[in-house]
Amino acid sequence: MASQQSRENVAQTAGQLTGEAQVKRDEILNQASEASQETKENAGAYASETSNFLQQKTEQVKNMAQGAGEQVKTMAQGAGEQVKNMAQGAADAVKNTLGINPGNPIDPNNPTNPSGSGGSNDLTNLSNPSTRI
Repeated sequence: MASQQSRENVAQTAGQLTGEAQVKRDEILNQASEASQETKENAGAYASETSNFLQQKTEQVKNMAQGAGEQVKTMAQGAGEQVKNMAQGAADAVKNTLGINPGNPIDPNNPTNPSGSGGSNDLTNLSNPSTRI
């Protein structure tokens, strides 16, 4: 009888150990499944955050590029206007020197007028050799 009881105790202990092992196995599988699900959720959240970050940075870079483009355009227009004004000023200076500036009428009574009559810069009488000295 002792061996029978011993066998029953062994069987009972084996059953308990098997049951405990199955419970432990189920706990580990549940933990692994939960960890896997959490990882998937976190990955989705991180991907979403990364996507939002990249969209914001792309928009910032786009706005900076547009602003820089506008600044370059404004600077180029200003430089073009300056060159135009300088060229016009040079043309006016040449015309004034030659006495052919229609925007600056000749005043024969003005002694500083280079084309006034009798001055050494008088270009109106070039055919007369006596006035070309």
